Amino acid sequence: MKVVILAGGLGTRISEESHLRPKPMIDIGGMPILWHIMKSYSAQGFNEFIICLGYKQHVIKEFFANYYLHRSDVTFDFTGHNEMVIHNNVAEPWVVTLVDTGLNTMTGGRVKRIQNYVGNKPFMLTYGDGVCDINIKKLVKFHKAKGKIATITAIQPGGRFGALDIDEKNDTIRKFVEKRKEDGGWVNGGYMVLEPKIFDYIEGDTTVFEKGPLESIAREGQLVAYKYDGFWQCMDTLRDKLYLDELIETKKAPWKVWCD
Repeated sequence: MKVVILAGGLGTRISEESHLRPKPMIDIGGMPILWHIMKSYSAQGFNEFIICLGYKQHVIKEFFANYYLHRSDVTFDFTGHNEMVIHNNVAEPWVVTLVDTGLNTMTGGRVKRIQNYVGNKPFMLTYGDGVCDINIKKLVKFHKAKGKIATITAIQPGGRFGALDIDEKNDTIRKFVEKRKEDGGWVNGGYMVLEPKIFDYIEGDTTVFEKGPLESIAREGQLVAYKYDGFWQCMDTLRDKLYLDELIETKKAPWKVWCD
């Protein structure tokens, strides 16, 4: 199953870093948060990625174009041979498709633009600015068992996000509600599993995925919540970045399920 990652936004709330590079390319522990997200999927057997680009897309393209070189020990011989010798192989088992989905395209529009790369198969979708220690295989199994168009991982981070109204009997999401003070409400944490029918609900570049499409299928009873109370953390602010850096530095990063 392919993994689609939204990585095209401006990241204005962490402008201290994002004025130089896309938000998903901001380092935590010396590597971009996008890399951490991909490593967590890959460690669980999901290695095909489609990354939706926009703002400063060239930074992400150059990162992957030079990935093998940057992650290896290299000898440059300038003594007449003009050779480059790579001493170790740190290549990932990844297939990465980078798609220019437009500078000002909304989240739904970005998803619509990668339809041809996904094909007529279920796929996963998440945001390029949050890490989680979720078991992806359990999430996919839950999605298949529910038989709905979309599954959202619902988390409880606090009161600064829009909340989900979830039917406790069958886990269907009835509607999205406005942001409110912390009250234990469940919110959209990304890490979604989607059926290809979701594309029918996206009109074009101006469609906000979390509004039109998800709200429409919620009204139809086709949106379910996978409630997850484990670790989840987005990187919206510099404070969030420093917190994630600290977790890595102290070897307490729950999402790091791979071996170095």
